[in-house]
Amino acid sequence: MASMASLIGFPAVVNEKAARVVAAGVVVITAFTLATGWLWLSALLAVGFALRVAAGPRYSPLGRLASGTVAPRLGEPRIVAGAPKQFAQGVGLVFTLAATVALVLGAPVVTVVLLSVLLVFASLEAFLGFCAGCFVFGKLIRLGLVADDTCAECADISLRRVRREPVAG
Repeated sequence: MASMASLIGFPAVVNEKAARVVAAGVVVITAFTLATGWLWLSALLAVGFALRVAAGPRYSPLGRLASGTVAPRLGEPRIVAGAPKQFAQGVGLVFTLAATVALVLGAPVVTVVLLSVLLVFASLEAFLGFCAGCFVFGKLIRLGLVADDTCAECADISLRRVRREPVAG
């Protein structure tokens, strides 16, 4: 039987293209949820976020689709640190859990507000490549609330590799 440690764990590095595809999937599901009024789908979103927080794309259907099927068709991967993406998935989990709890407690307006906020931030990641969770994660490192060795690239932006095209010559 596999040990629990081998069943969970977020990857140290991730393909940012796959992360953006996951965000696009969250946008589609969240927009559908809001458009149809099927607010119970916030629970489905929460399960997806929980699976991704625990194990990256390994057990998440959306994560597997993004990393195994869609992202490889978008060209060379863009590798980024995993810790900020895991933090961002955790923020999504908090929002969707809160939305689900609000719905269960009879506050559908709160559910709609929380899902609307999620929709905005997932759209920023999916369409503009701005990960608000990653941004906050970097700020937490600079404030000393997260160990700077958790993500050296996040703590020191100068460590980020800039992809340069070969110079014809």
